[in-house]
Amino acid sequence: MQSEQINPVIIIGAGRSGTNILRDVLTSFPGMGTWPCDEINYIWRHGNKEFPTDEFDASMASPQVRDYIRNQFRKIKQKYNFSQIIEKTCANSLRVGFVDAVVPEAKYIVIVRDGRDVVASALKRWSAPLDIPYIMRKARFIPPSDVPYYAFRYLGNRAYRLVSREKRLSTWGPRFEDMEKMLENRSLPEVCARQWERCVNRAEAELFEFGQDKVFFVYYEDFVRNPSVVLQDLEAFLNTSFDRKIVQRAVENVTPDTIGKWKTELTSETLDNIMPYISETLERQGYHV
Repeated sequence: MQSEQINPVIIIGAGRSGTNILRDVLTSFPGMGTWPCDEINYIWRHGNKEFPTDEFDASMASPQVRDYIRNQFRKIKQKYNFSQIIEKTCANSLRVGFVDAVVPEAKYIVIVRDGRDVVASALKRWSAPLDIPYIMRKARFIPPSDVPYYAFRYLGNRAYRLVSREKRLSTWGPRFEDMEKMLENRSLPEVCARQWERCVNRAEAELFEFGQDKVFFVYYEDFVRNPSVVLQDLEAFLNTSFDRKIVQRAVENVTPDTIGKWKTELTSETLDNIMPYISETLERQGYHV
């Protein structure tokens, strides 16, 4: 039933902002879990799969769409006997209002990372080799009626990589408005910069409407430097208590090694190209420009 409470925790963040590591740490605790795959964008897009971007608004959460998505949450929660579902799909940063129309009882953990580091990391994903096991784990959760559509898109994306001069995918990550036009006319680092900027700003604008009891903000840099401290703050937000021994094990692989890698991985020319897209947002988020 639609009225049944699911109470998920939704992690919001641009791709390559630390959403994976935050989810993995949280799902280390008893009762907390998620789908056995990286993201469930196929589920979130069901009923709107042909919409050209991930920038959904709340009106697109029709009763049928809401019922379908909530049922998928309900099924995974019951199957694994989770007390709390931790869900991370980066494209949700472009459609927070839509997500909240589907699961109005949700709480949100928002993670923000230096956009320059995000660009440096995202560039690698655009040209990453094919990972069949990863793809198959996600494909298991494609709604059956949507399989032909996504099979065609997947083949086209991979075929593009074979013929691309840059040896990249035709698309990767959250799809923002005018992304295809930018891919035709701008450099890939500029596209990555715009993607980060759009994800951060749209999410922030929509989350601004929510109360403090519904949203928890964390910086990636703070989390990887002091994950135990961040988890202590999260305890009150999630109304739970984390066992200290489990915390120690959960964060043992969390390190700050990737902070500032943009300084060696992005050229001065690339920085000149991307900063017009991200400098204002960087400054507003407190990063030194």
